[in-house]
Amino acid sequence: MFTGIVEETGTVAAFTPAAAAWRLQIRARVALGAMAVGDSLAVNGCCLTVAEFDDGSVSFDVLEETRRLTNFSDLAAGAAVNLERSLRFDGKVGGHFVTGHIDGLGLIEVLESQGKDYILRVRAPVGSGRWLVLKGSIAIDGISLTVAEVTGDTFAVWLIPHTLAATTLGQKKAGDRVNLEFDLLGKYVEKLLAARQA
Repeated sequence: MFTGIVEETGTVAAFTPAAAAWRLQIRARVALGAMAVGDSLAVNGCCLTVAEFDDGSVSFDVLEETRRLTNFSDLAAGAAVNLERSLRFDGKVGGHFVTGHIDGLGLIEVLESQGKDYILRVRAPVGSGRWLVLKGSIAIDGISLTVAEVTGDTFAVWLIPHTLAATTLGQKKAGDRVNLEFDLLGKYVEKLLAARQA
């Protein structure tokens, strides 16, 4: 479980096919603190299990299915990724509850300044608009953000300068793909209501 508050941006050192899976190695600093093999780390919002680490990097085994269903297939050496360690029971919850299980890929349609503000507009997968709620939460590449506009399966969020500076969103552009995780509570409510109506 995560909160969607990115702790640092790491850099992909290597992402190569191996015998049983893909091996993803990321250079990091903050995220390595108190780390152990088997720990969970959110990489662009996707929960991965630490396979090994040293003083400056962490490595994961990534299944082909994970690579296919996330924007990991766009990653190459040198790419920046958002990193967040899993939630601690004695820690702060500054964003919203994020599981690290990606629901689908979104396509950035607009990322531009409007006056002193920045707007990010994303087209989500077809049919996912039912999970988008005005002023509700969404995780984009693991970043907890507030939905500011909803039109069908397209939504927008407003970005503060800190978010652009502290995450990979400042490097994104129209046409880039982003990992989306819709609010967990909304998905549970939908399932419970469907069961009640059945």
